[in-house]
Amino acid sequence: MSPDKPSHNEEEFFARQEAELLKEQRRRAIEAAAEAERRLHYHKCPKDGYDLVSEEFHGVTVERCPQCHGIWLEAHEVDAIVAHEDSTLLGRVFHDISATLRGRKAKP
Repeated sequence: MSPDKPSHNEEEFFARQEAELLKEQRRRAIEAAAEAERRLHYHKCPKDGYDLVSEEFHGVTVERCPQCHGIWLEAHEVDAIVAHEDSTLLGRVFHDISATLRGRKAKP
């Protein structure tokens, strides 16, 4: 066998190594694209795309859209408002919405 010509095993090794490198590069590219997409939508109104403004409501920070005036809450924020507003109609409404979103039956 000539020292200039790689053996079949060497060709197979380098082909496998190259395939693994390409697979890793594709994985990193997909992750970078997903992160860039997430950053484009971070803290944006899902309805109209405007930047959300954080405001405090009874000790709970909520996000509000200055354009459509929508209010966006995370699950723990809804629970905190429900706990604080439990005796009011708003509290009951939030409790019912929270229960529905969590798949539980709301209490009358």
